[in-house]
This record gives sequence, C-alpha cells and structure tokens, in this order.
Amino acid sequence: MKLTFLGTRGEIGARTRRHRMHSSLLVSLRGREVMIDCGLDWLGNFERLHPDAIVLTHAHPDHAWGLRKGAPCPVHAPKETWRTLPNYKIDHPHVIEEGGPTKICGINFQPFSVEHSILAPAVGYRISAGHACIFYGPDLLFIHNRAAALKDVQIYIGDGAAITRSFVRKRGDRLIGHANVRTQLGWCAKEGVPLVIITHCGSEIVTGNETKLAKELQKIATDRGIDAFIACDGMMLDVK
Repeated sequence: MKLTFLGTRGEIGARTRRHRMHSSLLVSLRGREVMIDCGLDWLGNFERLHPDAIVLTHAHPDHAWGLRKGAPCPVHAPKETWRTLPNYKIDHPHVIEEGGPTKICGINFQPFSVEHSILAPAVGYRISAGHACIFYGPDLLFIHNRAAALKDVQIYIGDGAAITRSFVRKRGDRLIGHANVRTQLGWCAKEGVPLVIITHCGSEIVTGNETKLAKELQKIATDRGIDAFIACDGMMLDVK
C-alpha cells in the first residue's frame, strides 16, 4: 500500500511550498488510487490526478468543497457527511456504513467516529490492505473508540493544528476543535502505535520554524518511545 500526501495544509490563510494544498491523502494499491478528502484548494485541480474513488472524512470546506462542480469518479462518505454536504452534483455517491470495513478499490476503509464539529460530524479511517494498516484522522479532538481504531496500526496520521497549545472550544455541553499533537502522541504510545505522521498543519507549523518544531515533536515522541515527523505536500511512503 502506497501513501502520497497530496496536501498537508489545514483551513488557514497561510501557505508555503511545503504546505500549499488542503490536506488530502492518496492511497494506492495495485494500480488503483483512492483520494481521501477533496478540499476547496482542489476545486478544478483534482481531476488531473484521475483517482478511481474519493473518500470523505467530513463536510468542512477544506475537506469536501473541492467537489463543488461534481466528481468524475465514485465518492464515498458516511451518511452524516452526505447529510451535511452542500447539494453538489455527485453522479456516483456511496454511503460508508458504520461498523465493519468497506472495501474500495481493494482497500478496506473502516470509519471511526471522532469528536471535532457539531455541524460537520467527522470520522477517522482505519485503512488496511494485506498486512498494512494505518489510521488517518486529519481533524479530530478525540476518537470515540480509540483502542479499536488503533489496534495493530503501524502508522497514525493525525491533526497538526497545534503542537502543544490547547485548541479546544465549547459549544453548549459539547467540546469541539482539535487535539494537539502532544495529546495524540500520548494516545499512540498507550495503544502501541510506533510511528506518527502529522498532517493538516496549522499556522504554528506553516508559518513557524518547522525545523525547530520538528525537533520538538521528535523529542516529545522519543520520550514516549515512538517516532514522529511532519508530512509535507508530495511526500510518499510505502506501508507493508
């Protein structure tokens, strides 16, 4: 299973050459390719990638609004995402059911509910093929069934909105927002995930000293007995 980080920028104004496009991951297996998320940056651009399918985590602009003019391939998403997505003309919509995995282009996608937004409920995906298994959660505050989501996962790909500062807000009796990277590293250490990759980068990473932040991130990870680094647009990785 091959991973290509098509974009690694969150919903922020700043962008650099390393973090230019809204976060999206391309998962490839035996010549077939699934694009996860298609934010507004990708409007009019993603067609050149010719994905065989698109999978959505939620309906926020930086994850789904690139589909404003439709899609040339099947689009898969949980029913809550379809409910909150604007009425775009998608010719081949498919619902990803909760519970077991859904096979798309030979790759298993199992959704796990995550806390992030009230208006745009989100999921993270446990993605597997053969012996390869990753978890992709670019926008989350916490994972509701974390132990099951991260069981035997080789790589956790998570939310880079903030390294250590709090990014939590309260709406009524609900907490929403983003878990900082330090918190996510703690989850992975507890569940035995050996490698963490940070995507969906916020202003702290995109406009900051990324070399310094990467060293800080690695120190936090090493103290927990795991490895971690920040992804950039165009980065590729094989998972076996």
